Amino acid sequence: MILYFLLIIAVFIYYFIYIANRNTRQISINTITPLPIEATDNSQTPPLRVLQLSDLHLEHISITPADLYNTLRNEKIDLIALTGDFLDRPKTIGKLIPYLKVLQQLNPTHGTYAVFGNHDYKLRKEPFERLKETLEKYGVTTMMNENTLVDIHGYSLQLIGIDDHHSKKHDIKKAYEGVNNQHFRLVLTHDPNIVLQMKDYDFDYLLSGHFHGGQICYPKPYHLKKFGKLVKLNLIKGLIRYEGKVFYINEGLGQTGINIRVGSRPEITIHELNISAADRYLQKVI
Repeated sequence: MILYFLLIIAVFIYYFIYIANRNTRQISINTITPLPIEATDNSQTPPLRVLQLSDLHLEHISITPADLYNTLRNEKIDLIALTGDFLDRPKTIGKLIPYLKVLQQLNPTHGTYAVFGNHDYKLRKEPFERLKETLEKYGVTTMMNENTLVDIHGYSLQLIGIDDHHSKKHDIKKAYEGVNNQHFRLVLTHDPNIVLQMKDYDFDYLLSGHFHGGQICYPKPYHLKKFGKLVKLNLIKGLIRYEGKVFYINEGLGQTGINIRVGSRPEITIHELNISAADRYLQKVI
């Protein structure tokens, strides 16, 4: 009887792990129009399509470079945003290269930009520099508390990269040096908890990752309870509007720890932004 009971438990655990692993191959592809506005004289300008990939965690990723390319090859992509946590171990850096070649093949009109996450910063100095150099070798502009202007159809996109809050690498003041509030301000960062420190720093939209949508989110992501106030508020994924800020928390493309997901899915996101609007989005939707 005990043996039979143990067999039932073993079958249940096996089935649970099988389903949880299968979930990592069921990728959600989301198109987000976060800040809809009323028609303006500039409404004929096509939206800026920003492809966001986050938390690749290449040690535990279930999509191949070829499948990633086939999934996205018919999409019009204006800009690619990579929001950190590429890998955990130095020996995985080589595995990143085929994925970077895919991003080059997608040929984003206005380039590819990246910030780093807490797992990237677990690399020692030399491997981290090698990761950074690898990204830049394949056309990715890395941003560490800095900003740049990107010309989009005659309008200026102010792209702001804030370094990882979880690793205490962030310097909001430095990242905002020279930022012109007349431009559309798009922030790239890894840990969305940085938003809680940005009361005096405005932006139009912010892209982040970090939480994996809980990854194992059944019945609740209890393991995230030490990951800051946003988790306590159950703000761990998707489009968020909180205290006048509009931001997106991507569920990530890879996994960490073990290659399973429960109550979450890997995510590829395309954000459609109307940066030509005459008025600030936040004034219209909050």
